[in-house]
Amino acid sequence: MGLPTSYQVRDITIAPNVVLAPMEGVTDLPFRRLIRTIGGVGLTCSEFIASEGLKRGVGKMFEMAEFDEDERPIAIQIYGRRPEVMAEAARIVADMGVTIVDINMGCPSKKVCAHSGGSALMKDPDHARAIVKAVRAAIDIPLTVKMRSGFSSDQRNAPEIAYICQEEGAEAVAIHWRTRADKYGGERAIDKIAETKQRLAIPVLANGDITCVQSAMKMFQDTGCDGVMVGRGAIRNPWLLLQISQALAGQTPMEVTAAERHRVLVSYLDSIRTRFRSERGVLGRFKKISNYFTKGLPFGSDVRTRILRSQSIEEALVHIESYFRRLHLYEAGVITAFHDDRPDDLTPSAPGQVQPGVLVEAPPPQ
Repeated sequence: MGLPTSYQVRDITIAPNVVLAPMEGVTDLPFRRLIRTIGGVGLTCSEFIASEGLKRGVGKMFEMAEFDEDERPIAIQIYGRRPEVMAEAARIVADMGVTIVDINMGCPSKKVCAHSGGSALMKDPDHARAIVKAVRAAIDIPLTVKMRSGFSSDQRNAPEIAYICQEEGAEAVAIHWRTRADKYGGERAIDKIAETKQRLAIPVLANGDITCVQSAMKMFQDTGCDGVMVGRGAIRNPWLLLQISQALAGQTPMEVTAAERHRVLVSYLDSIRTRFRSERGVLGRFKKISNYFTKGLPFGSDVRTRILRSQSIEEALVHIESYFRRLHLYEAGVITAFHDDRPDDLTPSAPGQVQPGVLVEAPPPQ
């Protein structure tokens, strides 16, 4: 029997069953637009948004909840600790025309957890129940929940919390295999995702360290999940969701060329320029995304350093253009493409130093 390629949330078919995870400071409108342009994503999710801010009418919260008219299906994720405020926030975003409201029970942030929100709800099942119940009563559209496997290694209770969510009206859950205590580390342990899938009648999505097609396939096989949710892997490789979707459909995943990487990164820069009010904001976000985007690429560490040290967008673009011109040549078999005898050249990221004018001996392109 093959792996699933879609799942159902009420009358909404999520196909392909590859979802962009909500990520603070990442999955804003421009980044979601970038992923959608590439393709292969069945559902996009916003950054998590403070319910208190939505209730008070804070402009930034409403800006974070904006989405394109053709961005369907779209889930807006909210967080908070007060059931009545969470309910009001859910009503607000539902009135904006979103497809799904998602409750955050997964954020490991100390600030969020200190106020009994995010993954802190994993250690308070009654409080979690009250929030889901209140939000369910407040909206008519589908409701989902994202959580971690537990709060700590001795309290990995995702199956129990997920069951409570299902009984109170949640129509799908996504589970990250890490606990709150793990933050962004820990040793892979997907047993609670598999256990939840066995226990629940609603769709269960798996999340955590899905960084390549192989890790996605393994997650499906190991947990029996209905879909996968891709987080940080999509920052480093925005084509990952498309590649996973192609593999699930029995197709050969696309190979991403230097020209395509260049096009997408510059396109993203153009998009955030229209979104941020200052060059400083644009440059800060561009540096953040570029840092992920160039990891694992030949000689990527040097261009990352140059971009991070850039004082303007124009300066960062000079380094981007220089790097991708050389990467294109390198992919074509010119192993001396990263020769360091020109002013704007890049030095090798391999150990050891080279002297000016010396050819950089790099491994041949794969």
